[in-house]
Amino acid sequence: MLTLRIVSPERIVFTGEVDSVLVPGTVGPFEILNNHAPIISTLVEGKVAYSVKGDTKELHIVGGFVEVKKNLVSLCVEI
Repeated sequence: MLTLRIVSPERIVFTGEVDSVLVPGTVGPFEILNNHAPIISTLVEGKVAYSVKGDTKELHIVGGFVEVKKNLVSLCVEI
């Protein structure tokens, strides 16, 4: 299980456990699953999609950063 934290300059958008996260990377979208290798990447305008117990939620972002470390996915985004 992954812990996802999405923050923007205005507020905390989401914090909780998810099954997967799909983010719009600079060279294309990529999916983050349980036990993903550590990574820091920039994000471009697009859709962040995350699955919570089989229910997919989406968020449109203008850009930002993602960090993955020990099943903690942190997104700092502009919405």
